[in-house]
Amino acid sequence: MAAQRRAAAGGPERGGRRHSSARKSRGQREPRWRWLQAAFLLSSAAAGGLLSWSLLSAEDGVTEVLAHHRESLPDKFFEVPCSEDYNSHRRFEGCTPRKCGRGVTDAVITKEEAERIRRIAERGLSLGGSDGGASILDLHSGALSLGKHFVNLYRYFGDKVQDIFTEEDFALYRDVRQRIQQRIAQAFGISSASMYLTKPTFFSRINNTEAKTTHDEYWHPHVDKVTYGSFDYTSLLYLSNYAEDFGGGRFVFMDAGSNKTIEPRAGRVSFFTSGSENLHHVEKVHWGTRYAITISFTCNPDHGIGDPVLT
Repeated sequence: MAAQRRAAAGGPERGGRRHSSARKSRGQREPRWRWLQAAFLLSSAAAGGLLSWSLLSAEDGVTEVLAHHRESLPDKFFEVPCSEDYNSHRRFEGCTPRKCGRGVTDAVITKEEAERIRRIAERGLSLGGSDGGASILDLHSGALSLGKHFVNLYRYFGDKVQDIFTEEDFALYRDVRQRIQQRIAQAFGISSASMYLTKPTFFSRINNTEAKTTHDEYWHPHVDKVTYGSFDYTSLLYLSNYAEDFGGGRFVFMDAGSNKTIEPRAGRVSFFTSGSENLHHVEKVHWGTRYAITISFTCNPDHGIGDPVLT
């Protein structure tokens, strides 16, 4: 039987409710991952407005390291004033950010778990990969970089998918996602039940191969709330180590008059509110390979998606 992708019963913790999107067929869901044509390409308006930042924020322009790769941080949180972005979106009481900021922790996911998650990414991306330096794998929609395009993993490879992934892989993925969701809720003083997993949520693999298409240009400054719309809280789980597995590739917050960076470390989780208060970009990777997973959350149940399940 061909592998199928559907949402887990109950979806993100919400009293056991199943998102309506989880009941759609894979064929009906295929348009949901069309966002990938823009995942590594900002809209011309956003990119044009923010490109000047990239010229001002060369890697030697970083003024502060918020989290060094050699240090193990139980928890670190930096509050910043909220932008006005949220005023133009529907507000959800008890979830829409009223307290904004950015956090980092090495105490949510163990290094061993990060290694297991990385192997999931490596196996999935072994089926494809971009001709440029940035490849993605989305277990929810099945989207996978292949050459200069994207394919639906579940349709394109069929039964072979079950030889690549196991039920245990997907169970670990769900468990890790839930722990990150709970940590974000705790940091911002909201209920995790009011948060919904949203798209895009995906693995990324970045190396120093020259970009072949605009989809490979991952380094442009952007605001997640502007780029993706549904995002209210963004998180990244790093699956490889800065200065050991790769050079460059640091995550940079671009504040007025200064740039602040987080150095990736396997098992490290960074998270932040998704508005303009957290304009950011990723430095170009100079050598090696950088693995991470972006896990995003919304306060709007209409934009929620379920966890991936392999059956």
